[in-house]
Amino acid sequence: MGQWVISVASLCMFVVEILLPSTVLGQTPAPGKACATYTNTSCEECLKNVTCLWCNTNRQCLDYPVRSILPSKSVCALNAARWGVCWVNFEALIITMSVVCGIILIAFVYCCWKCCCRTKKSKGPDKEEVKAAREREERRVRQDERRVEMKARHDEIRKKYGLFKEDNPYSRFENN
Repeated sequence: MGQWVISVASLCMFVVEILLPSTVLGQTPAPGKACATYTNTSCEECLKNVTCLWCNTNRQCLDYPVRSILPSKSVCALNAARWGVCWVNFEALIITMSVVCGIILIAFVYCCWKCCCRTKKSKGPDKEEVKAAREREERRVRQDERRVEMKARHDEIRKKYGLFKEDNPYSRFENN
């Protein structure tokens, strides 16, 4: 299980590295420069300041609305808003992060479920296993009893018709 968790963690780091390369992670806000000064420049110039949001539709550089997690439609549409890198819009970012978080959540729940089931199984045989073993033993005992009864019945029939085998199979055969 440990290797699986490590591979999930490395996958998450890979996704973060693709979405936000190291140049974005190393950004710092430019002191004293407002984001509006980067309006009508390029997306890359605007996003050098991590507190800025680039809107592709009107080529505006805006202050990121930190009070709300996502920019409202009045500020900029989600499919035109860029933050961090110019080639990822907010819609794609939201969808990708939702899928990645969903996969991580499902993997976590699955691991917890597997751990709980293993713990339950390792405690010992459950009621169904004990019941099945008891029924198998009862069937075996009944079958042995039937086998002994059938052998006795067959021996009686052999004795009745003179076909009963004696204890010594090497005895002399007498023909009358």
